[in-house]
Amino acid sequence: MITIKKTKLTVKREPLLAPFGFKGGFVDELWQTTVAMEDEEGRVGEGLSVQSVLWSDPRVYAEWGHERGNAFMRDIALHALSAVAGVRYETPLDLLDALTGSARAYATRQWTGKPLRGTFALNALVAADHAAWALLSRRRPGERFVELIPEAYRAGLTWRHERIASAPVVSYGMTDADVEALLDDGSFVLKIKLGSDPEADGDPEKMLAWDIERLRAVHRLAGERECPHTANGSIAYYLDINGRYGTKEQLWRLVEAADRMGALERILLLEEPFPEEVRESVADIPVRVVADESVHGEEDALERIRLGYGAFALKPVAKTMSLSLKIAKLAGERGIPCFCADLTGSPVMVDWNKNLAALLPPLPGLTMGLIETNGRQNYREWEAMKRRHPAPDGGWIPEERGIFRLGSDFYEQSGGVFALGDIRPVP
Repeated sequence: MITIKKTKLTVKREPLLAPFGFKGGFVDELWQTTVAMEDEEGRVGEGLSVQSVLWSDPRVYAEWGHERGNAFMRDIALHALSAVAGVRYETPLDLLDALTGSARAYATRQWTGKPLRGTFALNALVAADHAAWALLSRRRPGERFVELIPEAYRAGLTWRHERIASAPVVSYGMTDADVEALLDDGSFVLKIKLGSDPEADGDPEKMLAWDIERLRAVHRLAGERECPHTANGSIAYYLDINGRYGTKEQLWRLVEAADRMGALERILLLEEPFPEEVRESVADIPVRVVADESVHGEEDALERIRLGYGAFALKPVAKTMSLSLKIAKLAGERGIPCFCADLTGSPVMVDWNKNLAALLPPLPGLTMGLIETNGRQNYREWEAMKRRHPAPDGGWIPEERGIFRLGSDFYEQSGGVFALGDIRPVP
């Protein structure tokens, strides 16, 4: 058993190159949280996270704005850490179970008593969860990430990919030239952000028209390009609606427009079309529909499967590694494919995602696993952030022609994620 003696939380603000558009809004800065945990024997584990208020609950961003929203998420993390001293746990999954309920209750109380989306509290707990995994690795030196995973969660994690596809994001503000640059650089899975509010008036018809035109523009640029890594030999589109469509009729109109322009067969994934409270079946939609931020636990995952969702976007960097393992286990037992999605993560956060993505079966339609990553596209200080990685020269870090290559050094070092910090006692 592990007993937490002391904890520490720090925050660093990271500016973006340009406003990043998604979920009908834009952000120009992200707060990076670091949590250090020390056990009763003086071992220290350190974990990172990126706070994304707009992604976690757009209502908070709309009502409280950037500063107050980020301070709120930080305070949830601090509240959780204040309760962790003296807590005994066997695995990080056990610790997450102990923290989640109180964190969500505290968050709801502070959010004027209104129910807050579960993703908001989970996002606040990521750094603590990663610190718990790092502390476990200190207590079991020499063990790789997969060996730290409890036996009950390993059955579906038997792959050891040598290659993982990297999906960059096509956000609202990107130009045709920006998209062409991604394609010229070798990207072959494009995550296209839809659900824009082009005139900031909340009009769903204008949103749909913008989305269709965005897909048309990308298809015009990518539609004739060939790709050896996809089942159909074409560039793959990963549409992310981020819960912006209020009705299934709106979704069908998008799908029918994609079919008319010849883009339907290129759609590898279509993520979160509806707000999580809209429980419409998507079993008849002719593309693989993905659940992401609507899943805060295993019951949510089971409900989405019943509604016809055909894949899960696992988010170790947004909803904790521990919850991601639980969802991966449940999905694997039911034959539902999974992949890892980003939250504009730092280089270390990208490797947290790689650790899980490397073990998952290939995504149908691809010859390899998949990870979304967009930090390199968005952070102003990406190169400086990369130099702070514990293994900045690791062969698995560079992306080449849309692919991360994972050699034996990646697996032996678990991507370097457990080597954070100087392992001094927490002050």
